[in-house]
Amino acid sequence: MIFETHAHYDDEAFDQDREELLSGMEQNGIGRIVNIAADLESCQTTLELGRTYPFVYAALGVHPSGTAQLNEENFAALVSLVRDNSLSRGGKVVAVGEVGLDYYWEDNPDREIQKKWFARQIEMAKEAELPLVIHSREAARDTYELMREHRAFEAGGIIHCYAYSRQMAAEYLSMGFLFGIGGVVTFKNSRKLREVVEYLPIESMVLETDSPYLAPVPNRGKRNSSLNLPYIAQEIAKIKGMETRQVIEITEQNAYRVFKIPQ
Repeated sequence: MIFETHAHYDDEAFDQDREELLSGMEQNGIGRIVNIAADLESCQTTLELGRTYPFVYAALGVHPSGTAQLNEENFAALVSLVRDNSLSRGGKVVAVGEVGLDYYWEDNPDREIQKKWFARQIEMAKEAELPLVIHSREAARDTYELMREHRAFEAGGIIHCYAYSRQMAAEYLSMGFLFGIGGVVTFKNSRKLREVVEYLPIESMVLETDSPYLAPVPNRGKRNSSLNLPYIAQEIAKIKGMETRQVIEITEQNAYRVFKIPQ
């Protein structure tokens, strides 16, 4: 079965058919889904999805673009929410994410604010003994340096939607992080990512969609869903000279391992 490591099914894009879509995942070969929060509100809706669907798990955290909303009071509440609902306590929370740095929009929020709360969420993950789901956009070096400074390798996790160089991939790989490979790998202009996929061992990759965003070819530009994961697996298989079945099986085991979900 395919393991979807990064989706946003609480997004309003799924309001019309969420139940129908999720209820049909297993019969379409999707065995597990990790729904990823992006702000304080979606931490709650992500938890609700995990409680509603046995095969859906939760990652809780605040995306860099939402870090301006954080303060000591609501961050303390987030820490408690993560701890009290973690898999080890019988809940569905298997990761802290998505967290990181995003410099695409100039100073929105301020970079120092992003760094402060990224560091705090790394510490939260380590204390909760949960892996991280890292978002990094146009911030490769700062992301890496902050992760190294705060010993993010003690938590481990996934670099979501990896978009940097092969050289930077080697540095994250040396920290023990896995790489989320999504629909971008199927795009014609994805030469750099394809080189990274060729370089990385298959044991360091997991499949993701970032639904409802970044649908792969042949559905590029449409609403994405986990049903598109076979296209991503096929493209990875082509690059790696493997069978698609092998890519699905190995990435599934990688995901179980990083999220510490018993099979």
